[in-house]
Amino acid sequence: MDKTNVMRILDQKKIPYTPHSIGDNTKLSGKEVAEALGKDPDTVFKTLVTSGKTGNKYVFVIPINKELDLKKAAKAVSEKSIEMLKQKDLLPLTGYVHGGCSPIGMKKFFTTCIDISAEEKEKICFSAGKIGFQVELSPKDIPKAIRFRFADLTTE
Repeated sequence: MDKTNVMRILDQKKIPYTPHSIGDNTKLSGKEVAEALGKDPDTVFKTLVTSGKTGNKYVFVIPINKELDLKKAAKAVSEKSIEMLKQKDLLPLTGYVHGGCSPIGMKKFFTTCIDISAEEKEKICFSAGKIGFQVELSPKDIPKAIRFRFADLTTE
């Protein structure tokens, strides 16, 4: 399997992870990704990039079977409001394409929040920075790679 930048960063920081490949350039829904990995959808996370009223950008990592609650997300980062980043702005801003965005290894670091549900999980999966590639690791190891905080981010 080819190493992605995310995998190289995890290797460099000596963070244990399991790489998963579900087919290069395969555009799958979150549910299909969880099925392809044979994982509980509550343990497979997606990375969402947003823009706040102030113009600051934020990264939210939530389970693939949930929706981001924009009010909760705004509160978590002390913004009046936030909105999803336009898809065309994702690659120039983060270095990642839609469907292959990871909270690790973006061009620039943005304030990052991971849904509180990850805190209790032994392992979670999220994009390895390329469509069709995922990494599985302990949420306890993520702070070795990026700064983030847990927050209640999803709709009921």
